[in-house]
Amino acid sequence: MNIWLRLFMATHVLVYRLTRGFLGSRMAGQSVLLLHTIGRKSGKNRITPINYFRDGERYVVVASNWGRSNNPSWYINLQNQSAVTIQVKNKVIKARPEDATGAEYQKLWKLVTGKNDYYVRYQIQTQRTIPIVILIPE
Repeated sequence: MNIWLRLFMATHVLVYRLTRGFLGSRMAGQSVLLLHTIGRKSGKNRITPINYFRDGERYVVVASNWGRSNNPSWYINLQNQSAVTIQVKNKVIKARPEDATGAEYQKLWKLVTGKNDYYVRYQIQTQRTIPIVILIPE
């Protein structure tokens, strides 16, 4: 990830956390949460701001990585975790991550692309199927 993007993300996380989501919980018309994961190699805590969508009580995030050929690090880190923490505005929530598959994937793909058509563009740019993760509050 380039240095400017890292700096932007770190600043976004800082502002979001300091203001308890008053600032930073919306970006470009999209809702943003903070995803807390553990680095698969480093074992360090990682916090990533990610656009999210709601499906009932569940939070839905898309591992688009801007249409790049590889999955984002946060998604790879999730593969080794049975539970994560998310911050949605001023609420901190324990959640269980689950990859969407089959008919549920198709349903959620329609939901997310209906609200953000960039995901369609990203899917065209890459050979991989862009994962959708459901974060189920516990």
